[in-house]
Amino acid sequence: MRISVASGKGGTGKTTLAVNMALALSRERDVDLMDFDVEEPDCSNFLGIGTEKVSDVMIDNPVFNRDICTRCGECGRFCRYNAIAVLKDQVMLFPELCNGCGGCAMVCPVGAISYTSRRIGEVRSGQLGALHFHEGVLVPGEAKAVPVIDELMRYAAQDIVIMDSPPGTSCPMMATVRGSDHCILVTEPTPFGLHDLRLAVAAVREIGVEHGIVINRYGSGDSRIEEYAKEEGIEVLLKIPQDMEIARLYSDGIPFVDERPDIAKELVDLYERLEGGSL
Repeated sequence: MRISVASGKGGTGKTTLAVNMALALSRERDVDLMDFDVEEPDCSNFLGIGTEKVSDVMIDNPVFNRDICTRCGECGRFCRYNAIAVLKDQVMLFPELCNGCGGCAMVCPVGAISYTSRRIGEVRSGQLGALHFHEGVLVPGEAKAVPVIDELMRYAAQDIVIMDSPPGTSCPMMATVRGSDHCILVTEPTPFGLHDLRLAVAAVREIGVEHGIVINRYGSGDSRIEEYAKEEGIEVLLKIPQDMEIARLYSDGIPFVDERPDIAKELVDLYERLEGGSL
């Protein structure tokens, strides 16, 4: 079963939940932990393991033969991403905008366009006992996270896959959640937490993925998250308390399941309920 862990905003505890759930489950079964937050992957900070590159992520960009090119402008008119600008005496490419679709070469009337590959990221892997860890890493300055996410998705091989999604509701989050059987939406009991939870719920409903809510730092705010969940008919799957010990472990980079077996059991029970379809 593939479980994505997402949030409408950063800082809710999404990565903390994903890492701790994967570690708790890996005590009994093989688990894939996938870090899809390719712009800022940080799951490995809590695992204390090294990773090695297993593949590069490449994207095709056009190359213009200026000896043949007549600067007719067909390629620029075709490109919906505005990656090509045809001027009077030259053709300019903005590679960060290029989607590598190949359409510009198809419409070129004189065959002046070929393609070359450009590296935009990589997939890295490591292992900690029965926990198989994989992360995508986007090259700094690159803008296209989704091709790295798509490549990383190919490495999900175990029966249990825990997927740490990018925060927010943009394309990288949607590409990650779309590949899951159930999405856990992590929030916090604050006005900002509720506002961004509403956005995240709308996003997962749009793509038809089953979802529930985990309230992190429970007890530090008010009851508006629970009231919203009741109104929308969304299950509150778990409440992780506002706890100084958990905060201390987090600040030291220590997964809390190592010292809080009570919460570790709750995370395993949560997964088993999702797997058994009882939620």
